[in-house]
Amino acid sequence: MKTSRLPTYFLSHGGGPWPYMTGGFRSNFDKLEQSLVEMRTELQDLPKAVLVVSGHWEERGFAVSSGSNPGMVYDYSGFPDYLYQIKYGAPGSPKLARHVQDLLNSAGIDARPDPTRGFDHGTFSLMKPLYPNEDIPVVQLSLDAGYDPALHLKVGRALAPLRDEGVLIIGSGLSYHNLSAIQGTAGHGPSRQFDAWLQETLIRSPSETRTERLVEWEKAPAARAAHPREDHLIPLMVAVGAAEDEPGAVTYHQKDFAGGLTASSFRFGDIPSAYQSKGDAQ
Repeated sequence: MKTSRLPTYFLSHGGGPWPYMTGGFRSNFDKLEQSLVEMRTELQDLPKAVLVVSGHWEERGFAVSSGSNPGMVYDYSGFPDYLYQIKYGAPGSPKLARHVQDLLNSAGIDARPDPTRGFDHGTFSLMKPLYPNEDIPVVQLSLDAGYDPALHLKVGRALAPLRDEGVLIIGSGLSYHNLSAIQGTAGHGPSRQFDAWLQETLIRSPSETRTERLVEWEKAPAARAAHPREDHLIPLMVAVGAAEDEPGAVTYHQKDFAGGLTASSFRFGDIPSAYQSKGDAQ
């Protein structure tokens, strides 16, 4: 049956404000950028708004950005001065923020509005190549600082109705995030091992098994070597929870990220039927 229900995504968002950079460092993200361009193509014009669960925002409980015109959060260091002047100018959506809060509260999950929260780089690093016209409203949802995977899966389940309302749900993090091991070769093996576990869990496991494995993700090979602090993994749980019984697929995979790390992004649920029918006709 054809549907316009949107899939959900867990996206590896790369390093710092990369879409705004020039020079050699920028080319590290060419494959990631191409995957985002392809994502925009397969979604067509179906998304009416975007909800980003960012690995760069955590609170006690959950907070929802509710301002009409979000500012910027320059949550990185060591970059040239001009990268602290950039602006991603998409509007917020107080109406969507209230709806997200209501859905969570109705599921027994504490959530509150935050009218001052701006776009952090977990959001604008993806949104700039994904929607460069800056015309689609964007709302952010924080993580809960306890990092409970089961709780974040529950959050995803509560937010699943948004998919039928034209709201694109994105979990923004990195499939490998160990900053102390990015330089040199120490991270190469662990990133491959953990990525292989992700592929097995998210793509080849039945939905019930997938959920069980995610709740117990610390048992995965190289789990803590890949994520000494799981802030960049937990957004995955929300994306999966919102499409828990639906198939997973890889949308981005790179074995030479940052000189030899393995990184991936994933989609959950089918791509919209409008794009499928175009592909079938080619």
